[in-house]
Amino acid sequence: MFFKNFKVWETELAGRKLTLETGKMAGLANASILARYGETEVLCNVTASAKPREGVDFFPLSVDYEEKMYSVGRIPGSFQRREGRASEKAILTSRCIDRPIRPLFPKDLRNDCSVVATVMSVDPDCSPEITAMIGVSAAIAISDIPWDGPISGVNVGLVDGKVVINPGLEDRAKSDLVLTVASTADLVAMIEAGGNEIEDDVMFDAIMQGHEENKKIVKFIQGIVDEVGKPKFAYESSDPDPEIMAEIEEFCMEDVKKALDTDDKNVRDEALLPIYEAVHEKFDERFEGNEAKIDEIMYLVQKHIVRAWLKDEHKRVDGRGIDEIRPLNAEIDLLSRVHGSGMFTRGQTQVLSVATLGPMSDAQLLDGLDEQTEKRYIHHYNFPSYSVGETKPSRGPGRREIGHGALAEKALVPVLPTVDEFPYAIRVVSEVLSSNGSTSQGSICGSTLALMAAGVPIKAPVAGISCGLITGDEGVYGDFMTMVDIQGLEDFYGDMDFKVAGTKKGITAIQMDLKVHGLTPEIIKEAFAKTHKARNYILDEVMLPVISEPRKELSKYAPKMYTLQIDPDKIGDVIGKGGKVIQEIQAEYDVKINIEEDGRVYVSGVDAEKCEGAVSVVKLIATDPEVGAFYNGVVTRLMSFGAFVEIAPGKEGLVHISRLDVKRTEKVEDVVNVGDSIIVKCIEIDDQGRINLSRRDALIELEGMKPENDIDEAPRKPRRDNRRGDRK
Repeated sequence: MFFKNFKVWETELAGRKLTLETGKMAGLANASILARYGETEVLCNVTASAKPREGVDFFPLSVDYEEKMYSVGRIPGSFQRREGRASEKAILTSRCIDRPIRPLFPKDLRNDCSVVATVMSVDPDCSPEITAMIGVSAAIAISDIPWDGPISGVNVGLVDGKVVINPGLEDRAKSDLVLTVASTADLVAMIEAGGNEIEDDVMFDAIMQGHEENKKIVKFIQGIVDEVGKPKFAYESSDPDPEIMAEIEEFCMEDVKKALDTDDKNVRDEALLPIYEAVHEKFDERFEGNEAKIDEIMYLVQKHIVRAWLKDEHKRVDGRGIDEIRPLNAEIDLLSRVHGSGMFTRGQTQVLSVATLGPMSDAQLLDGLDEQTEKRYIHHYNFPSYSVGETKPSRGPGRREIGHGALAEKALVPVLPTVDEFPYAIRVVSEVLSSNGSTSQGSICGSTLALMAAGVPIKAPVAGISCGLITGDEGVYGDFMTMVDIQGLEDFYGDMDFKVAGTKKGITAIQMDLKVHGLTPEIIKEAFAKTHKARNYILDEVMLPVISEPRKELSKYAPKMYTLQIDPDKIGDVIGKGGKVIQEIQAEYDVKINIEEDGRVYVSGVDAEKCEGAVSVVKLIATDPEVGAFYNGVVTRLMSFGAFVEIAPGKEGLVHISRLDVKRTEKVEDVVNVGDSIIVKCIEIDDQGRINLSRRDALIELEGMKPENDIDEAPRKPRRDNRRGDRK
């Protein structure tokens, strides 16, 4: 056999076949796995550099989830017709894979490590994201790269009140929960969730059911490792010299404690600067060649102090109680001409959110691997360098910013009104003005305020809060403590950032970041209880006193939106040849018109009167003329036998000369001219659909004018034949 190392393993996951293959593809990678789940296939490759990267104080891991459009039988829509920058969905999936695998690498490893999951085929019922996570786990586990895995991941849905593992396309469409759970053999390693106000107990049960399913796959992968796994390579540890660390600790420990003991980040940073200078002045020359390690030791000194205060003394850096929230403030209407604005401040964290309303044509078009082709609610999160007192040029949003924006979006989507209730596209931008931890949750609170101020009729206000964790020195989970509303240092030196957003009724979003291998059920339960109580406090005591419900009126600067339903067969009439009719309406009334395939029409513009005028015109076009109805028309052409009048764009009728006036008319030009606006009555629609109108009848019935003579009822057929060629 050509592929002598080719191996295949099979198991079942949620009723579908899962297959992992190695030894046929990408033979030069440290390890390669082709993961097949149903007919979804993802190639997962991992590589590591032979030597550590110089001058870095972190583990240089990169995780890329690559979407290939051929996997769903489509050619990319870009000009080059090839895949470009990763989509938002791909970036979020990369983050979901990164978060559970990163803590399992040795903390002192500095070799570059690259993980690439390439989606090659997609079965809509079998998630490529989950297939990639499992494939990546298996690839790292059988490679020679040091790692304390494997892990597994599953999606969990909630359909008709019942938990469904890895729901298929049909179940996903009606699920109240979109939950991803990753696990090691014993612990929950990652949680990412969005839900329709899910109760804490229901969410906990769904997580645990996902965890149980993961244990089976972890065992399956471990069997593969036992069979073909490579020995892990030895590496040069980046840990600082114990003697240097002991001397520096002795020299600066008490000074660092004093510097850290404040609730003001600026004061803390200023107090630490002279300590750093003193340490470098004393130790740089003595430990020549290890200068870079001195800053790392200073980081470890601070970490030791903060963790000891929390775990042993239940003392927080800013003096708060363990479950005490920082001072809070909420405001709305900070910006004059935007559609809605809200600012939420928590301690030294401050986020300004701005809401913008637009027509449905402003919805974002998506070009990805799943069935979603557009999204109506868009949430963007910006984190400028000045928010943390740094100087750095802006280079656009990174993965973190995209992830935080997506989390806020996920938290708010469940409470948005439907398109039928509120036919607008909505964009919210969260600008982080100052950051000392929990900016993503601040953006959720600020965005709720902005939406309510903009008049978006959300079902319930949403608040977000984070919960932190300190475990024992070696990750001993029986010896842990949690604290609510973590600030920057507690996030930086702690073990967990467990973010939960929701209404008073239930959870709408979760994102969990860990620095340890995972969480026990007890930790998850405690985090739920603390965040539930905290978000209710934020809603009742801070947000609702500022604005208790969405405004009934939109900003005068926001577009006014009108919706009507027309016969789908009339869509072509409204659009016109080459778009001529709809373009003329938009230009005349200064509006935007969007038409759906089912006949729903959205008319938007800043001026309500103009919008109503455009709606009337669309109704006229989409409604067949009715005998006996009156119309305000415009004279378009004059003939010897009468005048043609346009009663709606693309719809013309004839006013015979005998019906132009209440008195006898010798010449058409004596009564009307091209461009005149006149009121007419529809008196006949013949069997060919031609419309006959009467100005005379309109004057008599609407203005009470009396006719001076009877109409000559001469036969019309010859005249009709004569003018047939002139009809549009």
